[in-house]
Amino acid sequence: MTTASTPRAGTRTNVQKAALAVGAVFLLVGLLGFVPGITSQYDQLSFAGHESGAMLLGLFQISVLHNIVHLLFGAAGIAMSRTISGARSYLLYGGIIYLVLWIYGLVIDQNSDGNFVPLNGADNWLHFLLGVGMVALALLLTRNRDHNRKAAHA
Repeated sequence: MTTASTPRAGTRTNVQKAALAVGAVFLLVGLLGFVPGITSQYDQLSFAGHESGAMLLGLFQISVLHNIVHLLFGAAGIAMSRTISGARSYLLYGGIIYLVLWIYGLVIDQNSDGNFVPLNGADNWLHFLLGVGMVALALLLTRNRDHNRKAAHA
């Protein structure tokens, strides 16, 4: 017998679907970072550092390291979407990581060695939106589950 808090086998909850979608987008972005044309100034793609002149969609400064981070983050989202708690953790803690990265991008000198990923202004504000969006998805898509769990233990 399944209840509202226990999905049927083979079905995904909304938080699992969200984590899967976010993970898939990160995986796609990581792959697109290696595609000339989608990545402008591809010949200036370096492994890491603010010297990398490659721009994903002509807007976001990237490097090989930046692309690898996107690929790993995407794979983690897909893997963690298999369970409700994994999906929630991926979205919540991944969102927090992106908010920390946003703050880091705001305070670091973009022309310093500390900008090793690299990050630019467009990256910073995208990280803010990602962080807020991921945390919101984690909290909003699991709030009834948390409420049901508390009610069951009362």
